[in-house]
Amino acid sequence: MKNKDEKNAYIGDEFTEDDELEVKPEVNELEGLYDLMIPPGVPESLIVELVEEFDLEPVTRLANVQIVETDQREILVLRGDLETVNEAHDYMVRRMREISSGGYKSPWVKD
Repeated sequence: MKNKDEKNAYIGDEFTEDDELEVKPEVNELEGLYDLMIPPGVPESLIVELVEEFDLEPVTRLANVQIVETDQREILVLRGDLETVNEAHDYMVRRMREISSGGYKSPWVKD
């Protein structure tokens, strides 16, 4: 069996430096970021608009979704700071109202 000396600590089959054993505080990389959940039925062109206009990061995350039973599903969210996410939410609601009232034509559809 290998012995522990003052400079090294024995871990498993190898020695490792004491500096590596120090517990370093974890940095929460999501602190200050908020998610705007994209509901089903939002057109892809509107999602692209939101990402480009508000510089949000599209990511997926697990969330509880209740359809018949509550299941965890992967959903699309746009991530950013609180003020930007709130502005993007208001913009999305306004654009979805335009789409539902028929006053909107998708940029992907040609005449």
